[in-house]
Amino acid sequence: YHRRGQTDSTAAAEYEAGAIKAEFGRVLCVAMGMLSYTDAGTPQLTVTSYLEDDELTLLRKVAKALDHLSTREDNLQTGQRQVRYLCAHNGREFDFPFLARRMVVRQVPLPNLLQVWGKKPWESPFLDTMELWKFGDYKAFTSLDLLAEIFGLPSPKHDISGADVARVYYQERDPERIRQYCTRDVVTLVQVYQYLLQLPLLSPAEVRVG
Repeated sequence: YHRRGQTDSTAAAEYEAGAIKAEFGRVLCVAMGMLSYTDAGTPQLTVTSYLEDDELTLLRKVAKALDHLSTREDNLQTGQRQVRYLCAHNGREFDFPFLARRMVVRQVPLPNLLQVWGKKPWESPFLDTMELWKFGDYKAFTSLDLLAEIFGLPSPKHDISGADVARVYYQERDPERIRQYCTRDVVTLVQVYQYLLQLPLLSPAEVRVG
């Protein structure tokens, strides 16, 4: 693979970059958190992680989980449904399109929450903590790790980061370490979201890992 007009790129560099391109990479682990609030406004988080060597199996499980979230009734007596959003850090630019593209490649039916064809940006069910932090500034990229640091929150990358995933999986053969990293990432994301909206942070007792 070679980018048009680029002459100073090496094959090794392109190989490394391929992992974050949906056309060449694949999904190994997906961690998702369900954030809800009690009547008193106390946050509660349940984190579920999916880890599979077979990408097709993984994507089918994730799609099923997302469809369940988008159709679950909150009030069975009235049939009312609460609007649900997908939230990630830089999710609009990476997480959501990467996941949707891999589902298309694998011919997994897109769940409603990822089906944004024809929708205006403000109509999509996406929340992005990086966009919340930008306050309309389109020039800068601020990592989740940096926001956690300046907000005084634990970093999810104290062990490994996204750049280490390929090495940990293919060389160290330790997928469980990747699952734990993804789970920490979700917890930190939610804490950053709460902080940005000036809502109460979660205590360890309010986080359940499934």
